[in-house]
Amino acid sequence: MRHVHRMPFGAAVEDGAVRFRLWAPGARTVAVVLGAGGERTQVLTSIENHWFEASVPDVGAGTRYAFRIDGTSTVADPASRANPDGVHAASAVFDPAAYDWREERWRGRPWEEAVIYEMHVGTFTPEGSFAATIERLPALAELGITAIELMPVAAFPGRRNWGYDAVLPFAPAAAYGPPDDLKRLVDAAHGCGLMVMLDVVYNHFGPEGNYLHVYAPQFFNAHHQTPWGAAINFDAAHSRTVRDFFIHNALYWIDEYQFDGLRIDAVHAIVDESSPDIVTELTAAVRQHAGSGRHVHIVLENDRNEAWRLTPDRTTRPHNATAQWNDDLHHALHVLVTGERDGYYADYAERPLWQLGRCLAEGFAFQGEASPFRDGAARGERSAHIAPGAFVSYTQTHDQIGNRAFGERLTTLTDTRALRTAAACTLLAPATPMLFMGEEYGATTPFLFFCDFGAELAEAVTRGRRAEFGIFDRIREADARATIPDPNSPATFAASKLNQDEAATSAATEWRAFYHRCLALRRTYVTPRLLGSAPAGSFAIEQGVLLRVRWRCSDGSTLHLGVTFSPTALQQIDALPGLTIYESAPGIGAGGVWPAYGVAYSVQEPA
Repeated sequence: MRHVHRMPFGAAVEDGAVRFRLWAPGARTVAVVLGAGGERTQVLTSIENHWFEASVPDVGAGTRYAFRIDGTSTVADPASRANPDGVHAASAVFDPAAYDWREERWRGRPWEEAVIYEMHVGTFTPEGSFAATIERLPALAELGITAIELMPVAAFPGRRNWGYDAVLPFAPAAAYGPPDDLKRLVDAAHGCGLMVMLDVVYNHFGPEGNYLHVYAPQFFNAHHQTPWGAAINFDAAHSRTVRDFFIHNALYWIDEYQFDGLRIDAVHAIVDESSPDIVTELTAAVRQHAGSGRHVHIVLENDRNEAWRLTPDRTTRPHNATAQWNDDLHHALHVLVTGERDGYYADYAERPLWQLGRCLAEGFAFQGEASPFRDGAARGERSAHIAPGAFVSYTQTHDQIGNRAFGERLTTLTDTRALRTAAACTLLAPATPMLFMGEEYGATTPFLFFCDFGAELAEAVTRGRRAEFGIFDRIREADARATIPDPNSPATFAASKLNQDEAATSAATEWRAFYHRCLALRRTYVTPRLLGSAPAGSFAIEQGVLLRVRWRCSDGSTLHLGVTFSPTALQQIDALPGLTIYESAPGIGAGGVWPAYGVAYSVQEPA
């Protein structure tokens, strides 16, 4: 089986030729320069709506090519399928039909089965490659993971990056291996029963290696300013072509690479005043294109907590996004297990246990309330009517570890009892759980912010990174901020790689056993109750420190949670109704004394 996504731009392999096409409204002339040394040049014909194109015979896969603008600037193809020599160099002709997919019958998995494992390809293995990642997939499947989510893999400047500074959104980063290795990774994951999600960035281009302004300034809208400069043009003149560029990018990953879904980064940072906005249009295009024969999912990161983007249709199936990362739940848990209350954690300082309960039962903690961290601005919308699975829950992510000054994981910030209690809350609740790589064995390696920019930009990034942490009390002083690792140093990247020796320790074995047990219980007792109509949640707090949550399920059963983050035991606690399926200490589900950091789940069958 071979998969090719047809696009109106870029280099397309045709019978005996390659068709080159570029949208360049700011250019007078465009030529394609072929060969590593520019041995051959073909002028592209100007056609309607600022397009330039030419079909060039006798061009094979692997041939380097670049576009020469007005006889002066030479740039990579913005829709390049492969850029083996970096984003500043020429693109390479790539034949997507050359890869023969093995898992022809794979159609994905229902979202109710999702247990996500977020990973960064460059730091997940010592080799930091697509090929090396394949070797670890069976172990993840055996653990109980059902979906891996790759941090962005589109081509970025240099050899080290989180992926959010990509500038060639169709080309897999050469640092991780050739495009066909990424296809092999997806294919192998499907063979293990794993969905593969891809993190994509549609709110900005990276600060280095983006040459669109040279020949297509209309790609940006200066009337909308963002932290990265002029916003991508989704709502002004010429925006139709820009919108199509990103819609095709989404379809390309779903079609040509057979990804099972996308995680759209920072939807709140996309500026679009048109209707439907680009996220709505893109999501609808993906669902229509995938059809009813595949399970394809769209997950959002959206600080605005816009519940309308998650509201299901009359069949309870999503008609916009499938789910959203729920930072509210993370922040409430983080305050409970670490006591940190500065920066954005200030919004959760007063009643974190109540906010955790609201997240578990109703989705968002902020459903229109004022956010002190945002200067009192209202944030969020009512979300209790939305299925719990539409909220992705986690104790750690690349953001929440990596956006700390020193990239500390919770294993170094709190004790094992508190962390295991927090993890149990996310692993067995009806919301969709997500782990960050290494979490399953209690990794202590940091995940730092790293990049590989040119000298001038590198210095600015280092200064800016250290300045932004002035809002946090513990490193407010300049001397303290000066100790923050340099993002551009290779040592910062190396320190962020998972430590395979640590993964082989007895402590790691105990952590894996904990996750394996919780995910097995989820598979047996929770997942079957998520099919059909959504569970309805409610919560209450007893003695000021014991949180009780219950979810009434479509089969008439009820799932119960009891949890405390108190460091002291509680007395005279009522038992959890029904069959106790998980308890952090023997007998706590039966009531009476509830130990410090105690957590238990039970299932109550209908009477």
